[in-house]
Amino acid sequence: MLDFYNIIFLVLAVVVFLRLRSVLGRKTGSERPPVDPYQGRDRPEAGDRDNVIPMPPRGAPGSGPEPVGAPGEPVPEGSAIDRALRAVMAADRTFEPNHFLAGARAAYEMIVTGFAVGDRKALRPLLSKEVFDGFVAAIQDRESRGEKVETTFVGIDKAEIVEAGMRAGFVQITVRFVSQLITVTRNAQGDVIDGDPSKVSELVDIWTFERNAGSSDPNWYLVATKTPD
Repeated sequence: MLDFYNIIFLVLAVVVFLRLRSVLGRKTGSERPPVDPYQGRDRPEAGDRDNVIPMPPRGAPGSGPEPVGAPGEPVPEGSAIDRALRAVMAADRTFEPNHFLAGARAAYEMIVTGFAVGDRKALRPLLSKEVFDGFVAAIQDRESRGEKVETTFVGIDKAEIVEAGMRAGFVQITVRFVSQLITVTRNAQGDVIDGDPSKVSELVDIWTFERNAGSSDPNWYLVATKTPD
């Protein structure tokens, strides 16, 4: 016969099973098949894109529909960027500025650190072919001299949308990033030839991201980079 403790364990096992069943759900036979995110003319040309930046779920904190330039800094109503963002949202119902910025910040950190260490595999799924080729050329040039870059990503002080628009069915959003990094370049002998390992530097970048508004692919790709004059 079951003793008192065995009965308790049996009851707990049943409760855990029922909770898992309610959380994980069950197959019903009507699930949607997986979607090929690379169908259509925006198929990535730089190789497989198995390292995409996941955007936060719709409805998550900071993913409201109002156009914003940075967290807590609403764009002035009626301004040029406000009108541009609203036009983009009208053309692409899935676009939400805060939702986009959260993913852009994550992509920025991954790209900056990936470029520093020359991680082509990490960079490939995040960049357009043209930008990827440019980054690889810079990495190869650095490697040919035996140089290495050591980067510690401290954080992003600000990320704000400065331009938005549609181009031939593609959404293009330009973001100005202000970040803090510790970065050092060493030569083949290990000597510091650029940067300071004890100094945090401010970096300002203006990057343009793009996605096909008519595609099932939800991912954005970096298509242009520049630094302020």
